[in-house]
Amino acid sequence: MRENTSTEWVNKEVDSEGNFNRQKNQFETPFGEGEGKLPVEPGRYRLLWAPVCPWAHRSVIVRRLLGLEDVISLGTADPKRPDVPRSDWAFTLDEGDVDPVLGIHYISEAYLAADPDYTGRFTVPALVDIPSGKVVNNDYFNLTLYFETAWKPYHKEGAPDLYPEDLREEIDKLNDIIFREVNNGVYKAGFARKQKAYDRAYNMVFNRLDWLEERLANQRYLFGDRLTESDVRLYVTLVRFDCAYYPVFRLNKKLLRDYPNLWAYARDLYQTPGFGDTTNFAAIKKHYHIDCCPSNEFAIVPNGPDESLWLHHTEEKNYLENKESGE
Repeated sequence: MRENTSTEWVNKEVDSEGNFNRQKNQFETPFGEGEGKLPVEPGRYRLLWAPVCPWAHRSVIVRRLLGLEDVISLGTADPKRPDVPRSDWAFTLDEGDVDPVLGIHYISEAYLAADPDYTGRFTVPALVDIPSGKVVNNDYFNLTLYFETAWKPYHKEGAPDLYPEDLREEIDKLNDIIFREVNNGVYKAGFARKQKAYDRAYNMVFNRLDWLEERLANQRYLFGDRLTESDVRLYVTLVRFDCAYYPVFRLNKKLLRDYPNLWAYARDLYQTPGFGDTTNFAAIKKHYHIDCCPSNEFAIVPNGPDESLWLHHTEEKNYLENKESGE
């Protein structure tokens, strides 16, 4: 069987009952004013990501939606993990195999610059302080919220309010549900090490998808006609579902395409600038089918599903418009 060291870290995050429990983030200093907070300074930070990672993808979507591209630069790692005895990411897509701004080959270099004793996984997204070359924040759960609040003075004109004050309490509650039962739920199924753990995660994911399908029956977004942070969080899992989670993580009860409302919703988002243009299906399939699938002995990446299915047709646009008008 093909050697695969990239999934060995999973065993370190699995309990005695076979449940996958994701590691906690170490670099969680918030952005803002005052002592103990990271200063909000344009050009000071570089966002490191890999297009395969849903946690990193949502930070890139929000960065694009809010117009922060010229404020926070972006470094992109290879979707295929490097052949090293740790869970790392490499900049082998760049000239000389180094990030052109930070001058590093591996993301781990920025982590170890911040803490030489760091022993956790080297994850994305990671926000790096360019002058020092150190990771200062890898808090994937809250990073987009900082982009939406602390970085608001630098939003482009007409940027959507993804975290409106009148909905924040409801958004926070829904975000927590989406994280536990969908975003992280698929990983709890895929990385389960015992049947009962897998069964629990499998049922949890599909029960929540059924609930979300019903929620979207008569509205365009999760909060009616308002695009919010919650939509970004749900999208990054939905867009990976049929090509990665269904086959690799054994979440094979239904395809996303079997949910009429979720499927139309996901395609609507895909056609929204910031979503589809930051989605790389080739990279996603390469990572999940090779790095996350040790049984794929010959490292074969599937050609499907057909990406053109994500393009809306006229009747689908009318369907979504009718939802908004209540018809």
